[in-house]
Amino acid sequence: MTPKIYEACRKIRTTEESLLELFAKGKMNGTIHTCVGQELASYYLIRALKSSDTIFSNHRCHGHFLHRFDDHNSLIAELMGKKSGVCSGIGSSQHICREGFFSNGVQGGIVPLAAGIALSNKLRGQTNIVAVFIGDGTLGEGVVYETFNIAALFNLPLLVVCEDNGYAQSTKKDSAFRGSIPSRCEGFGLKYLHASMWEEEELEAVSIRAVEQVRSEVEPVFLHIDTYRLNSHSKSDDNREKSDIEKYRQVDPLVLYSERNPDACRSIDQKLYDVISESINRISKESELSFDEYIEDHFAQRDPVSVSIGQKLTTTQLLPEEKVVRRINDFFNDLMENDNRVVFVGEDVADPYGGAFKISSGLSTKYPDRVFSTPISEQGITGLANGLAMSGMRPYLEIMFGDFVPLIFDQLINHASKFYYMYDKQVTCPIVIRTPVGGGRGYGPTHSQAIEKLVVGLDNIRVVAIDAFRDPYLTYSEIHQSAHPVMVIENKAGYGRYLHLSRPAHYRVQIANTFLGNSRVSPEQDDPVVTVVSYGESASRVVDALDRLFEEHEIIVDLHVLTSLFPFKLENVIESATKTKKILVVEESSLPFGIGAEICASINERAQDITVKRLGAIDIPIPSIRSLEQDVLRYNELENSLLELIDDNF
Repeated sequence: MTPKIYEACRKIRTTEESLLELFAKGKMNGTIHTCVGQELASYYLIRALKSSDTIFSNHRCHGHFLHRFDDHNSLIAELMGKKSGVCSGIGSSQHICREGFFSNGVQGGIVPLAAGIALSNKLRGQTNIVAVFIGDGTLGEGVVYETFNIAALFNLPLLVVCEDNGYAQSTKKDSAFRGSIPSRCEGFGLKYLHASMWEEEELEAVSIRAVEQVRSEVEPVFLHIDTYRLNSHSKSDDNREKSDIEKYRQVDPLVLYSERNPDACRSIDQKLYDVISESINRISKESELSFDEYIEDHFAQRDPVSVSIGQKLTTTQLLPEEKVVRRINDFFNDLMENDNRVVFVGEDVADPYGGAFKISSGLSTKYPDRVFSTPISEQGITGLANGLAMSGMRPYLEIMFGDFVPLIFDQLINHASKFYYMYDKQVTCPIVIRTPVGGGRGYGPTHSQAIEKLVVGLDNIRVVAIDAFRDPYLTYSEIHQSAHPVMVIENKAGYGRYLHLSRPAHYRVQIANTFLGNSRVSPEQDDPVVTVVSYGESASRVVDALDRLFEEHEIIVDLHVLTSLFPFKLENVIESATKTKKILVVEESSLPFGIGAEICASINERAQDITVKRLGAIDIPIPSIRSLEQDVLRYNELENSLLELIDDNF
């Protein structure tokens, strides 16, 4: 160790110890996870990286940040909740972002993000690499192994650095880990390297070798570094044996160096203490981010207001005589030809299969370098796509069936939805996740669910439904303009529908010329007696019944077909309902706590004296038996629901 290295590591320790004192005095909010004792473990590796390389860190990120930027002021300000913090105080200890440095406190989820940026570097022909820091406890996360497999399959320039301190929070590694780390890496074809913080020359050499190998060979490497943290997991929650901690304190590299160089180290320690204390005193008087500053640019304000499709058009003017599935495929063919940032990701999406519902048919033949047929690793490939999006690519991810969407929730909720605000608007994540949903095909309980109610309302995740009224080519063209993460619901029973060139007698179809605007099927002359709100395939089922409803019951409806399920656009719906005084919401999701409930609540908040009724599936798994499937989906109850609503007898 040299004085320079000692000072760099000691600065981290002084900063963290000073912050712990503030927590103990009740002057700090939240929590802190220190790396006291581990400072040297990452020193040589981060020094070996280029400034253009990317670092992903975890909840114990302060040392990595300071080794990278040597900027204690913005780090301290971040933890003190000040506007001058690296993320304006929003993320605090665990959530930091700056110039190719990202940290998140959710274990495991950062690994596929790092792989996504590594894939982006490779696609762009860059020599930059990505290093992602994990702990030994993170090796219990399944997404880590999904990513190992993906990184090895695609030969990604990814360096996984495991700082092994022997504990996952309070649990000893031997209580939660079986097998060996080298054998796990070997099983996925990852190169494995090992070093110890207490063997400094070897640590330096192996760290440099790991970085050079990833860069020169363009392949993933796993670097395993033995280390030890002297402090508790966070502020004070430590149940380890004091004798064990003291044993490691006596061989701590900083302690050993200061014992050998007491005078020089006292001088360095005092200088650092004075610098950090001055920073804390000064920063404590600074201002915090205001509420208005935090929420400015919220949700819809970041989307285009309108699109260039002219005035409201009828279907015959806008939609070609093609099936929904063909128009989606046409969009991706044209998009990938004209935008080389676009990457298509999913299971079985490559030719000759072309995806379970043939959306990607032909794409991999034309664009083999940008279509990735992946392992069955839903969370891993979602993280991969998130990383691509963060790096400026435009990934379109196919989840083969909507029923599998719950497997990706960590990447939706703790990553994609939070990046923009958590990182103080420094990062966008315009991932588009497509998935076929719904019944009507006899696929049974695990391949028929309409999952849209599970994803609507997730913060900062836009949800869009494809239908047979609004040209999917147009809808996807608008989605491509959004800076938001977007979940697209495509009803698989609706793929084969032709776009509505014909319409029910006495009705016209209009398409709003606003961004992701609604479609409307309304009577040409007679006044409607009820307003109906629906989306996707459910809306087509309503239209299929309009002629019969008129002929048998003289029921005329004003149907509003939602394109955006979150956020809603209900202005025209409310205008219609104030005239009819009756609304029926038809959805394919199961009824309790669903989209229809939110629509009805929104309408009742903004209008008075409107009677509402909902029609949706029964909250029970969808059977394969055709007759039972129809009974559960309840499409056959549309007529009765309208009659009951009109008669007010429910």
